[in-house]
Amino acid sequence: MSARLDSAQPYVIGLFRIVLGLLFAVHGAASLFGVLGGAAGTGGGTIAAGTWPGWYAAVIQLVAGGLVLLGLGTRGAALIASGSMAYAYFDVHQQAALWPIQNGGELSVLFCWGFFLLVFTGSGAFGVDRLLGRRTAADGEPAADRSPLAA
Repeated sequence: MSARLDSAQPYVIGLFRIVLGLLFAVHGAASLFGVLGGAAGTGGGTIAAGTWPGWYAAVIQLVAGGLVLLGLGTRGAALIASGSMAYAYFDVHQQAALWPIQNGGELSVLFCWGFFLLVFTGSGAFGVDRLLGRRTAADGEPAADRSPLAA
């Protein structure tokens, strides 16, 4: 049973990466463009351009989420996304209370740890990183991350 689960690991990581990146990118798009209900607390509107930290967080969410979704530069994009969510939790949410359930920071915590996991696992299957790694290996150059990490 364990061997079967291990063989599916790259595909499950790939699906996890796609869902996590999509949710993060959509959150940024809602804040920047007012789609899907807009930014939280604006009544369907957007965050004013250049406002700190909301607008910059939304740009990170859209760009890093899109990169993670595609599996392009996954580790770097996931590190930036994870850091932005850690900042959001400690700067915005934790001022209200210690525990995420008390301060409304559950989503920030989940995004932070989900992206942090991808920093160490890589893109898994279905990612552009993996396709570029195969092409580089086929050209005779060393590929740094040809295959996903398996336990």
